[in-house]
Amino acid sequence: MMLLTMTAMVTIACSAKENVDEKTILKFVKNQVVKNKDVKVLGITVLERKNVKELPGWEVLLVTLQLEYNNQKLDAPETFFVRDNVITPVLVDLKTGINYRDEIKPTVPNEVYNKNHLLAGNVNAKHKILVFSDPLCPFCQEIVPELLNAAKSNPDVMAVYYYHLPLKQIHPASAVLTRIMEVAQKQGKNDLVAKMYTLQIDPSDTNETNLINTVKAQTGFEVTPAQINSPEITNALTRDEQMASRLMVTGTPTIYIDGKLDKLREGFRDLLPKK
Repeated sequence: MMLLTMTAMVTIACSAKENVDEKTILKFVKNQVVKNKDVKVLGITVLERKNVKELPGWEVLLVTLQLEYNNQKLDAPETFFVRDNVITPVLVDLKTGINYRDEIKPTVPNEVYNKNHLLAGNVNAKHKILVFSDPLCPFCQEIVPELLNAAKSNPDVMAVYYYHLPLKQIHPASAVLTRIMEVAQKQGKNDLVAKMYTLQIDPSDTNETNLINTVKAQTGFEVTPAQINSPEITNALTRDEQMASRLMVTGTPTIYIDGKLDKLREGFRDLLPKK
């Protein structure tokens, strides 16, 4: 469902030497960006301001919009380009066809590479790979197990830092499965994560007891409702989702290699030793 409608360049009240503040951007969003009358704009958070060499004179604003739709609050990532007194949500190089909206992403902070998220490989590995994934995502099922196995087999070449991003609206069962995975990780049973990608399960199942029993039957890993619903697990998953929001990650699998977004999600293969 499309909530936002983009517009062409718009003039704003801002001189070349001023930074556009959040109040000005919010006004622009309400008047020019959100065209759906059922969507209420609650606020805006500027995640990062960037200047890139490919766009001299332009400032890139990476933001999160706080919206309300059908009594449900949600965050929507957005990108704006500002130069002098002009702001636009889309900037395309007519010679190359590059849409800079798709190219420029938030800077990956060093704090993502911590021991709580190190799933495979050594901490001092040559390459750091950041993954946001959902075990029921078909694309994740194709890539993530192979990536984890590659890091496990080449621990000095690559280290995988794994973040949970269950796509609950698409496959609700992920909400429970990711909790089970987090419990396993806390217990040092990282091998269970790869097994979760092979489950034969109904993605629409929301019955917690049924899902716990299915995981036990297919993987041998046993947990209780109290374990998966503990504050520790809830807080850990909330932090994962917050990091996804900070990096404007909305889909899975999203993979970064050494801080750079890997659009094809296959770049890790080029890091492996040649046979």
